[in-house]
Amino acid sequence: MSQVATRKAPAGMLVKQAGPLALIQDPGRFGVGHLGVTQGGAADWISFRWANWLLGNEPNSAALEIVMGGGLSLETECEVHLALTGADLDAQLDDKPLAPNTSFTLTPGQRLVFRQPRQGLRAYLAFPGGLNAPEVLGSRACTAREQLGGLHEDGKPLKVGDRLTWQGDAPAVKQLPDSQALRMPATECRLPVVLGSQIATFSGRSLFQAFNQPWTVDNRADRMGVRLTGPVLNGSLTGIISEGIPLGAVQVPPDGQPIILMNDRQTIGGYPRLGALTPTACAMLSQCLPGTKVWLTPVSASQAQDDYRQQLTVWREV
Repeated sequence: MSQVATRKAPAGMLVKQAGPLALIQDPGRFGVGHLGVTQGGAADWISFRWANWLLGNEPNSAALEIVMGGGLSLETECEVHLALTGADLDAQLDDKPLAPNTSFTLTPGQRLVFRQPRQGLRAYLAFPGGLNAPEVLGSRACTAREQLGGLHEDGKPLKVGDRLTWQGDAPAVKQLPDSQALRMPATECRLPVVLGSQIATFSGRSLFQAFNQPWTVDNRADRMGVRLTGPVLNGSLTGIISEGIPLGAVQVPPDGQPIILMNDRQTIGGYPRLGALTPTACAMLSQCLPGTKVWLTPVSASQAQDDYRQQLTVWREV
């Protein structure tokens, strides 16, 4: 008489309370835009990579992107060493404050809770070797609008009862230099912009206002786009033939209020654009709470490329 062995689920971390938006993310999906599939991936890619760096993970290892906190509560079933970077969401480990940009150990039964933003908007929690989740089109990243990625391959955020497991065991623990972490925006910040091909279609007055007056981050902001409010921008174009949209595109619809398109943006669009934020500026904007003042600052494409290369070099040198 044969017996079927019962396979025990691997120990991991249980979601005891779900916050408003906790998503499994990696760098995102690339090479699939022609299918209408957006990039997705970690909005603050700099903090995301630092979280993996702290544990000695591969840079593209899947981690948890936690927006706002909102009472997200995780309880571990085993001893595990984690890393936390990005926003200060008033994280508590068994009711004791936990600072961002650090790594720490949890023992069985301990609970990690994220309450509310104190500075910044998105925190990143990295696990040894990266989180386990099915790959969809080459990525584990959650994209809610397209229902792709995540634990259940539906793009949805974590819910009560979900179990997180990871690929590694003993991480190579490191310490993040204070000078290297992305500074969370407080009340205002500057966002470098590479000017686009439609820049000359905006009036001179509008261009002066766009780059010499502050904009306010509106509460209409998500992973698809961030609306800015401020002076009304006018131009000779109300629409264009739809074309591909890059990360950080500064799109100006007919109401003259810019929308900066982020990781979960549509792949094509037909509104004229001032240009596109640099990758570093996109990371910074993703950490801006509603009401933050931002200044758009024109930079050349070569300046933006140099800045990006320098950021990538940092992880090889520290």
